[in-house]
This record gives sequence, structure tokens and C-alpha cells, in this order.
Amino acid sequence: MSIHDEEILGKAYDARLMRRLLTYLRPYTRHVALALAAIISASVLQLSQPYLMKLAIDRYIATGDLHGLNRIAMAFVAILFAAFALDYIQTWTLQMTGQRIMFDLRMQVYGHLQRLDLQFYDRNPVGRLMTRVTTDVDVLNDMFTSGVVSIFGDVFTLLGIMIVLITMDWRLALVAFSVLPLIVIVTQWFRRNVRESYRTVRTWIARINAFLQEHITGMPTVQLFRRERRAYERFDGINRAHRDANVDSIFYYAVFYPLVEVVGALASALIIWYGGGWTLQGTIAIGSLVAFLLYSQRFFRPISDMSEKFNVLQAAMASSERIFKLLDTPVQITSGLGARGSGLGSQERPMLRATHAPSARPDAGEGHIAFEQVSFAYNPGEYVLRDVSFEVRPGERLGIVGATGAGKSTLINLLLRFYDVTEGRILIDGRDVRDMELAEVRRLFSLVLQDVHLFSGTIADNIRLGERSIDDERVRRAAQAVHADRFVQALPLGYASPVAERGATLSVGQKQLLSFARALAFNPRVLVLDEATSSVDTETELLIRDALHVLMAGRTTIAIAHRLSTIQDMDKILVLHKGQLRESGRHQDLLAQRGIYYKLYQLQYRDQDVG
Repeated sequence: MSIHDEEILGKAYDARLMRRLLTYLRPYTRHVALALAAIISASVLQLSQPYLMKLAIDRYIATGDLHGLNRIAMAFVAILFAAFALDYIQTWTLQMTGQRIMFDLRMQVYGHLQRLDLQFYDRNPVGRLMTRVTTDVDVLNDMFTSGVVSIFGDVFTLLGIMIVLITMDWRLALVAFSVLPLIVIVTQWFRRNVRESYRTVRTWIARINAFLQEHITGMPTVQLFRRERRAYERFDGINRAHRDANVDSIFYYAVFYPLVEVVGALASALIIWYGGGWTLQGTIAIGSLVAFLLYSQRFFRPISDMSEKFNVLQAAMASSERIFKLLDTPVQITSGLGARGSGLGSQERPMLRATHAPSARPDAGEGHIAFEQVSFAYNPGEYVLRDVSFEVRPGERLGIVGATGAGKSTLINLLLRFYDVTEGRILIDGRDVRDMELAEVRRLFSLVLQDVHLFSGTIADNIRLGERSIDDERVRRAAQAVHADRFVQALPLGYASPVAERGATLSVGQKQLLSFARALAFNPRVLVLDEATSSVDTETELLIRDALHVLMAGRTTIAIAHRLSTIQDMDKILVLHKGQLRESGRHQDLLAQRGIYYKLYQLQYRDQDVG
């Protein structure tokens, strides 16, 4: 089963979803009321035009009254201008309202995405989430601008025409309405088939987005392993399926609208047949017959429009179900007692950001970390950490080593509350991290990863990350401390030099130096290094190791490393093996134990004297 099969969801109309969608109209009630009044007024003007034609023929043309005919013509022109003004008002108002609603909804979705935990992103491809924020929101904009409000105009027009026809001549009205069963059959056929066709199109759109995001991001791997042809063939299949699904929907549209025209023409023929005979008999005036023909043409236009709006409506139902499913995804990692005590739950804040600038240097008595019998499983029953206990005192430097999959990075994820522990607890300065606000917890740390993520912008922007308290001088000092200033000053614009997406124009070592400068600029209480020097060359590593001595001074430091040379001078080293803490101590003490750490050391330095 494809991960995108869940795209086929929902009903053609769901009252629960519609009620929830209409809540987005509440802030713009006045605008909607204005648009609705303009739509209804325009419908009234449309109803008056055939009636004016009837009066012109029966009262003035038949009697040769040119003065009265002029009045009718002027009224007709005035109605046309008024209808233009009303159409402008309702179109402008609805489009502006739709854009505002789309803005509000996108901000709500993005704010919720920022609060969702990492486990959610492990399960959901980026392409699908991009579809939610872009395409699905656009579909809802179509509903608000040309669906929910304007459908009242179509309904009002239909009811008005029916009332006018019955008032003018009920017999001829029944003749005109005799084709309605055919319209119902054609409309139901169209709705049923277009609904399924649309859902198929939406599924393939999501798959195209996911495929493009994955393969464009991984293009170096695709090219290196010569997978261009295979990737092209896969995309060709997905794109072809999307095209075929659209062609299917085009077929239903191509059949439906001509059928409506045929049924409308049949109604006109019946009106001419019966009405013409009654006109010859003198029971119906010729003007009334002409008005009936004009009304019948206008009668079927709203029906076809409403069928199209039905398609917009069912598209909005499918998109809204997916969007609300995303918005209803619970946030597993929420702020703790501090937030609840102040009445500010995590659900009420679209973004989490520091409200205090970092101090000049963290206090020496802060940054005490303790893991107490911590166990964790990403999937129920599959533990990656078991009963891990240790502490890191303020200002202490801790190294963590172990084979791949031993649980080293998981420790960091738990400490930063990207995940919550399954059993046990983690304390920071004596407080359980689950009882602290997320912003408070994460403000304590700076994290440097092996895979550095840089954003589009400038060098300086990527160091300060929008933190206003970090001025240009602080950015330069941080870069100089980690020796990043050397290559930055060599760039044409220095710290104002643009950074391409994902830092594509910078080397791995340069990106790593910028990540160290970023960490130093934020001046955290606790510095976390996750394989931070494993992707740089020896010369760059020596520069970074020199900078680390400055960066770690008086600061609690936790470093995960494969290169044992980077953690040999740590105050304490933890050795993880298969999710358990097997050894703990200083470098020389661990070597003397001749255990797991000794074996790891031998593998890296087998040609050196380990004694």
C-alpha cells in the first residue's frame, strides 16, 4: 500500500466539515454580507430583464408607443450598468475575503507544523505536507470565492425564475419544468463520476509533489549512482497517471455541459411548440412567450453552475478533511507545568521563541543534567535505550561513544525533548524537563549536528537565525572564535554574502564552521555536539578543536563522537552498547578496563601504542 493511499478520503458533502469551514468566515461577516447582498441584488436585476422585454413587446412595440419603448430601453441600460457594479462588488469582496481566509488558514497550518514533534515528520513525507499548505488551501479558497456564498445567488435565481414563470402562466411553466427529471439524471451522473475522478487527481498530485521533493533533494545521489533513467521512468509513470486522471475528468465536463445545453434547447422547443400554439389561439401574448424563452435559458444556466460548484464543494470537502486531519494531529511534546500554570498551553502559540536574550555567560551553577533510569522506544516494545542513568554537573564536559545504533543520538533527542522518555525521567537543574516550557528547555542548549542545515539568506542571517539581540559585532566575534571569519572575509560581500538553498555553495567544512559560530553566538548554558567534526578534514578539525576549548569553557558540554580523539580530554566518557550504558569514566580509566571502549580505541588506533 502506498503511503499516499490515504489521500482518497471523505464524502461529497459533510455537514460537520462545512460547519468547521464556515468558522473561517466569521471574522469577515460584514464582507460576506456585502457580497451576498450584491449577489442577490444582481439576481433580481437578471430576473427583471426578460420581464422588461415582455413589457416592451406587449405594451409598446405592439401599440407603436416609441416613447414608452425608449423608457424601457433606458431602464434596460441602467440595469446593465447596475449589474456590472454589483458583479464588481461581489467579485472583489469575495476574492479579497478568500485571500484573507487562505492567509489565516496557511498561518494556522504552518504554526501547527512547527509544534508537531519529530515523530510526526518521520511518518509523513514532506511532499504531502507541502500539498496541504499549498494546493489544499488553494482549493478551499475556490470554495469561499465561488462556492459557499455565490451558490445562494444561483438558488435565489432559480427560485425567482420558477415563481415568475408560474405567476405568468402556470401551464407553460409546467412545460418548461417537464425536462427537470432529465437534468437530475444528467447531474447525478456528472457528480458521481467527477467526484471519483477528482479524488484520483488529488492522489496523483500528492505523489508528484512527494516524488519531486525526494528526488530533487537527493539529486546528487541519483546522478552519482546513475539512476536518472530509472527516476525518469518512475516520474513518467506518476505524471502519466496524473494526466490520465485529468483527461477522465475532462471527458465528464465535455459531456455534461453539452447535455445541459441540449436539455435547455429541448425545453425551449417545448415552450415554442406549446406556447406558440397558445399564442396563435390568443391565450398567451407574444411578449410572454419571448419572456418564457429568455427565462428558460437563464433557468438552466444556474443549474450547470451549481453542478460546477458542487465539484468545487466536494473538492473542498476532500481538501478540508486532509487539512483538518493535520490540524487535529495531537502535539505529543507540549510545554509542561510552567506553561499550564500561566494559562498558556502550547496549542495557543503558533511559534515558540525565546523571549529573553542570552546572558553574557551562563551562570556557573546552572546546567546540571541527570538521566534517571531512562528507557525509550520509538515503536512500542522496541527499546533503543534501557535503564540509562548518569549525570552531568555544571561546567562538566561529557563524551558519549558507541557503535552505530547504540542510542547516542537518541539521548540528545530526549534531552532536547524532541521525544519524551518512555520510562524514567530527565532532570535539568533538578526539574523534570516535562514540567518545563519547551522554549525554556531549548533555550538552554545549542546543538551542532554532523549534517548542518543552512537557510536561504546571508551568512550573518544563518548565524543569528533572526535573534535580534545578536548584533553584527556579536556575529563577527562568534565567527572569529571558531575561525569561520577567515573564509567569510574572503567572500565578495563578507557576512552579507548570500547562502544558497541548503548551503550548496559552501563546503562541508565551511558549513560546519558556521554551525559552530551559530552555537557560540547564542551562548547556551549547555553545548551539544552530535558528530560535529566527523565530516571535516583534519586541518578544519584542528581549527574547530581549538575553538571548542573556548566554546566549552565554563559551559556544560555533551559531545557524541565516532572519532575518539575529539573526546579524549573530556571530564567523563560514557560508552553505550545496544541501548545500555556499559562503561563510564575518563579516557585513561576506560582504556585500563580493557572493555568496549578499549576495543573501539584499538579499531581506530591499532598501529599506535595503547599502553
